[in-house]
Amino acid sequence: MIAVVGGGIAGLAAAYRLQQHGYEPTVFEASGTVGGLAATYETAGDRIEAFYHHLSATEETIVELAEELGVGDRLEWRWGHDSYYVDGVVHPLNTAWEIAAYPHLSVYDKFRLGMLTLGVDVRGGRPSFDNYDDLAAFEHVPIKDFLLEHTTRGVYEYFFEPLLDAKFGSRKEDVSAAWLLGRIQFRGERDLTKGERLGYFEGSFGVLLDALVEAVGRENVHTDTPVQDISFGERVEEIVVGHEGDRQVHDVDDVIVSTMPHLLERWTGYECDIDFQGSVCAVVGMDEAVTDTYWLNIADEAPFGALIEHTNFVPPERYGGEHLLYCASYVQDTDEPLWQMSDAKVRDHWLAGVAELFPAFDREQVNWMNVARNPRTAPIYERGYLDMVVPYDLEEVTGGLYYAGMASRAQYPERSLNGGVVAGYEAADRLAANR
Repeated sequence: MIAVVGGGIAGLAAAYRLQQHGYEPTVFEASGTVGGLAATYETAGDRIEAFYHHLSATEETIVELAEELGVGDRLEWRWGHDSYYVDGVVHPLNTAWEIAAYPHLSVYDKFRLGMLTLGVDVRGGRPSFDNYDDLAAFEHVPIKDFLLEHTTRGVYEYFFEPLLDAKFGSRKEDVSAAWLLGRIQFRGERDLTKGERLGYFEGSFGVLLDALVEAVGRENVHTDTPVQDISFGERVEEIVVGHEGDRQVHDVDDVIVSTMPHLLERWTGYECDIDFQGSVCAVVGMDEAVTDTYWLNIADEAPFGALIEHTNFVPPERYGGEHLLYCASYVQDTDEPLWQMSDAKVRDHWLAGVAELFPAFDREQVNWMNVARNPRTAPIYERGYLDMVVPYDLEEVTGGLYYAGMASRAQYPERSLNGGVVAGYEAADRLAANR
């Protein structure tokens, strides 16, 4: 047996790739559904992800996968509109004239910010167009030092610092400049007359997940089947799965682990030094829209890091006419007050926060609100991150053991569903090459 541990996008992609190589893998997923962070809720219309998702134009592998699975025609490319909430005002930042009108940066600030986003280093008055290409060169550069040198103090304090607070909280000083440069490259196509071009599946990313499960074979995907242990000598030998009192032992020839690395360590002893942060994310179903923007970053004091109004990106008609709003916040430690709140308390706290930012918001318009949380949603892309990634082939532990989880190289410099597909493919290709 070839076992794939984890039924998220990486695990399913690994199983699909193995089938292309002529093997019949078995997928074991601990939860009751596949998809991981891309798992969905039901609405009055299409499904919606528990944690917000979209594709950037640079994410090509997942697009090719969708075409192969026959759902490429369900992938729609839309213009996503971003705004920044500062001093009680929503400032759109999509078109050239909106950026020019933004009052919290000087003309020179905007010039330096614009050059950075275009990948042009203008230090010393002579533009260089390739200084930012080698991300590894910035792996050990603190992000604050980089921004102060490559832009201005105004750009750092009035633009990036609130974003870094929302993204990394108390760990922001640990983040490398390589993450920022990689993220700028990752974001892809932007039109200064329209905004950023983003992808989304008609019917949710569940459409892609369903197609993957069908391709792998539903009989080969076992949900509600947690892996308890992996035994090995010179090679992997057995995998123990199931709940207490109903456990099964399977002989295995190879294993691909696509989970978070703390589980890899539990089963195999392989230690990964990458730190992860969690998140709390709520979807609110409403009768009316709150904003007219898709992605709202917030510089002011607020109980959440961002508001993402999904139905300003995908029309509300897809969801039975309801407007869907994500409230989201990262947590660096599960001891933080937000993580300790009950779902009911999170609902009250966050709806009050929306009302404080937007006084016209009426809580009577809220029809439902689902709260999701995960203690390991994203890595902390700290300095020296590349030295800590888990290799795809874990031959240093034992033969026949492979890794495709979020601590893999494919999820650098930003984690994504596309990175999950790439990681799954990389692990599967190495397994096939070693057989």
